[in-house]
Amino acid sequence: MWPEMLRELKAAGWNDYTLHLGDDGLLIGILECDDLDAARARMALTEVNGRWQAEMASLFPPSEGNPDEGFIVLDEVFNLEEQLAAASKETKDAHNE
Repeated sequence: MWPEMLRELKAAGWNDYTLHLGDDGLLIGILECDDLDAARARMALTEVNGRWQAEMASLFPPSEGNPDEGFIVLDEVFNLEEQLAAASKETKDAHNE
Protein backbone atom coordinates (compact mmCIF):
# COMPACT_ATOMS: atom_id res chain seq x y z
CA MET A 1 0.00 0.00 0.00
CA TRP A 2 1.25 3.46 -0.81
CA PRO A 3 2.75 5.31 2.18
CA GLU A 4 0.61 8.39 1.47
CA MET A 5 -2.53 6.22 1.51
CA LEU A 6 -1.48 4.77 4.87
CA ARG A 7 -1.02 8.27 6.30
CA GLU A 8 -4.40 9.47 5.01
CA LEU A 9 -6.20 6.43 6.42
CA LYS A 10 -4.72 7.09 9.84
CA ALA A 11 -5.49 10.82 9.62
CA ALA A 12 -9.11 10.00 8.69
CA GLY A 13 -9.53 7.94 11.84
CA TRP A 14 -8.96 4.40 10.57
CA ASN A 15 -7.35 2.60 13.52
CA ASP A 16 -6.19 -0.98 13.95
CA TYR A 17 -7.06 -1.61 10.27
CA THR A 18 -6.35 -5.14 9.03
CA LEU A 19 -7.26 -7.11 5.91
CA HIS A 20 -7.76 -10.87 5.82
CA LEU A 21 -7.90 -12.92 2.60
CA GLY A 22 -9.50 -16.37 2.38
CA ASP A 23 -8.47 -19.10 -0.04
CA ASP A 24 -11.71 -18.47 -1.93
CA GLY A 25 -10.85 -14.80 -2.51
CA LEU A 26 -13.09 -13.45 0.26
CA LEU A 27 -11.50 -10.27 1.59
CA ILE A 28 -12.47 -9.07 5.05
CA GLY A 29 -11.32 -5.77 6.49
CA ILE A 30 -11.49 -4.97 10.17
CA LEU A 31 -11.00 -1.49 11.57
CA GLU A 32 -11.76 0.55 14.61
CA CYS A 33 -12.94 4.13 14.34
CA ASP A 34 -15.17 6.55 16.18
CA ASP A 35 -17.49 7.09 13.20
CA LEU A 36 -17.19 4.89 10.10
CA ASP A 37 -19.29 7.17 7.90
CA ALA A 38 -17.18 10.20 8.85
CA ALA A 39 -13.94 8.28 8.32
CA ARG A 40 -15.05 7.11 4.88
CA ALA A 41 -16.25 10.62 3.94
CA ARG A 42 -12.92 12.11 4.97
CA MET A 43 -11.05 9.57 2.86
CA ALA A 44 -13.28 10.32 -0.13
CA LEU A 45 -12.00 13.91 -0.06
CA THR A 46 -8.36 12.91 -0.47
CA GLU A 47 -6.59 12.87 -3.80
CA VAL A 48 -4.73 9.65 -3.02
CA ASN A 49 -7.98 7.81 -2.32
CA GLY A 50 -9.25 8.56 -5.82
CA ARG A 51 -6.07 7.16 -7.33
CA TRP A 52 -6.21 4.12 -5.04
CA GLN A 53 -9.84 3.37 -5.91
CA ALA A 54 -9.05 3.57 -9.63
CA GLU A 55 -6.08 1.24 -9.17
CA MET A 56 -8.10 -1.28 -7.12
CA ALA A 57 -11.29 -1.23 -9.22
CA SER A 58 -10.19 -4.15 -11.40
CA LEU A 59 -9.80 -6.36 -8.31
CA PHE A 60 -13.45 -5.98 -7.28
CA PRO A 61 -16.74 -6.93 -8.97
CA PRO A 62 -18.02 -4.22 -11.32
CA SER A 63 -20.25 -1.68 -9.59
CA GLU A 64 -21.47 1.84 -10.04
CA GLY A 65 -19.33 3.18 -7.19
CA ASN A 66 -15.82 2.87 -5.87
CA PRO A 67 -14.70 -0.44 -4.34
CA ASP A 68 -14.75 1.09 -0.85
CA GLU A 69 -18.43 1.99 -1.26
CA GLY A 70 -19.39 -1.69 -1.40
CA PHE A 71 -18.58 -2.42 2.25
CA ILE A 72 -20.95 -4.69 4.06
CA VAL A 73 -20.84 -3.72 7.72
CA LEU A 74 -21.09 -6.72 10.01
CA ASP A 75 -22.32 -6.42 13.58
CA GLU A 76 -19.96 -7.67 16.25
CA VAL A 77 -21.61 -10.60 17.99
CA PHE A 78 -18.77 -11.74 20.24
CA ASN A 79 -15.85 -9.98 21.93
CA LEU A 80 -13.59 -12.07 24.15
CA GLU A 81 -12.38 -9.16 26.28
CA GLU A 82 -15.93 -7.95 26.98
CA GLN A 83 -17.07 -11.48 27.83
CA LEU A 84 -14.15 -12.01 30.21
CA ALA A 85 -14.86 -8.68 31.95
CA ALA A 86 -18.55 -9.56 32.34
CA ALA A 87 -17.72 -13.04 33.69
CA SER A 88 -15.24 -11.56 36.14
CA LYS A 89 -17.84 -9.05 37.37
CA GLU A 90 -20.44 -11.80 37.80
CA THR A 91 -17.96 -13.87 39.82
CA LYS A 92 -17.13 -10.89 42.06
CA ASP A 93 -20.82 -10.05 42.52
CA ALA A 94 -21.63 -13.66 43.45
CA HIS A 95 -18.86 -13.67 46.08
CA ASN A 96 -20.12 -10.40 47.57
CA GLU A 97 -23.68 -11.69 48.11
